[in-house]
Amino acid sequence: MANIEQTISTIFNQVTGTLGVALVDHESGMALATRGSGINLEVAAAGNMEVVRAKMRVMEALDIEGEIEDILITLSSQLHIIRPVGSNLFLYLAIDRKTGNLAMARHQLAKGASELKV
Repeated sequence: MANIEQTISTIFNQVTGTLGVALVDHESGMALATRGSGINLEVAAAGNMEVVRAKMRVMEALDIEGEIEDILITLSSQLHIIRPVGSNLFLYLAIDRKTGNLAMARHQLAKGASELKV
């Protein structure tokens, strides 16, 4: 099991093109740990809390069973990935679309989520 800072640093260092990574409390939108300077991670954390909440409401309304594995948001120059961790946290990763690798980013987020000690 890895601690929060170690997990955030590992993801940041292992994923090429990373702009920023954060562990976020999806109830409050507060970033518990961040790394990167490519984007404002505090604003991203709060905004993506709304994305997670909206998806959970839609799943409930549609009576969809199961858990969210990840949420991918594609922008013209960036990729943003949200990966739930446990019942009230999520990992958030933003990468440069030209230099980043989506498959590796998803792999590292899944690995980080499984190793995270919270």
